[in-house]
Amino acid sequence: MNTRFALRFLLTLLSAIAIVAIAIPARAADTAALDADAKRALDTLTSSVPAAKALAKDAAAVLVFPKIVKAGFVFAAQYGEGVLLRGGKPAGYYTTAGGSYGMQAGAQEYGYALFFMNQKALRALTENAGFEVGVGPSVVVVDEGMGKSLTTVTAQQDVYAFIFGQQGLMAGIGVQGNKITKVSN
Repeated sequence: MNTRFALRFLLTLLSAIAIVAIAIPARAADTAALDADAKRALDTLTSSVPAAKALAKDAAAVLVFPKIVKAGFVFAAQYGEGVLLRGGKPAGYYTTAGGSYGMQAGAQEYGYALFFMNQKALRALTENAGFEVGVGPSVVVVDEGMGKSLTTVTAQQDVYAFIFGQQGLMAGIGVQGNKITKVSN
């Protein structure tokens, strides 16, 4: 491997990690604040997206990450904290972390909610050390077009993901990995 390339690679990776570390708030010491943020984010999502409102009624649980920060240049990292809501009440706390590599640059903040539509999909989250998006139950990211036509009758997948509240600019394409991990209570 070329030494100059290795040095650039290392500097880029360290830069991405530093950017995310600066942007990530300290671990939520106050779960009540995280609970409130998650409930508020879910209420906003379900009041503005009819498909989310319909799925929320039948979901076994909803995992809400109200704020995820992603930043980087070529290499990017992302991190956020979330709450698993069952029957509208907190049932566990999770982190999401991921990295990506590709033609990308910038920083952004967003949230997402995962609607677990059956107990089997929910067990994949709650009974394992981690949950990797793309491994295990099928996860469908609901875009604006699908969100208009999705109903509880047409919803046949294990998990539906809604991304919301995007702020900032993260331009580019990349190969991404994302892992969700339960936080010890």
